[in-house]
Amino acid sequence: MIRKSNRYKSWKRKVLHVRKEWQDEFCESIRDIATHPVVLRMKLYPHHGNSNCYEHCLHVAYYNYQWCKFLGLDARSAARGAMLHDLFLYDWHTHRKKTGDRFHGLTHPRTALKNASKFFDLNEIEKDIIYRHMWPVTFFRVPRTAEGFITTLTDKYCGACETSQRKPKQRKQVMLGSYQ
Repeated sequence: MIRKSNRYKSWKRKVLHVRKEWQDEFCESIRDIATHPVVLRMKLYPHHGNSNCYEHCLHVAYYNYQWCKFLGLDARSAARGAMLHDLFLYDWHTHRKKTGDRFHGLTHPRTALKNASKFFDLNEIEKDIIYRHMWPVTFFRVPRTAEGFITTLTDKYCGACETSQRKPKQRKQVMLGSYQ
């Protein structure tokens, strides 16, 4: 059995301390969005697997925040944009039957941006995240910001985990906190 060195224990303590600080900052950065009545309506719409739209956006926001903070990017805008990236407010599984729109994957970013703009003041990074998060499916809408590109990756990762019935590695109680 290998004993863990004091150096490792010290490093691990520092990482856990930083993560706790980041988690608190993350919760504070999205609090107004996560508790907004319109955003809470996303809980009514199923998304990938057993998750609802709200949970999916929360997962993506959490990962965006972590990656952008680690890379020295605008983590606050990344989390806020990701929390709103699927604010289309309908069940996409039945949308085609009700409206005839066969291209939800291509059209919902515009709907989400329109809805988010009604209720929140968005900066350019947040707009980029919401409008361009479906790249490469939306071939010509390439993200213009690093935060937007990270969103495309975290969105696909979280969607794949949720679809395969796996939860993204997370601390759900930290992410959801008082938002449940």
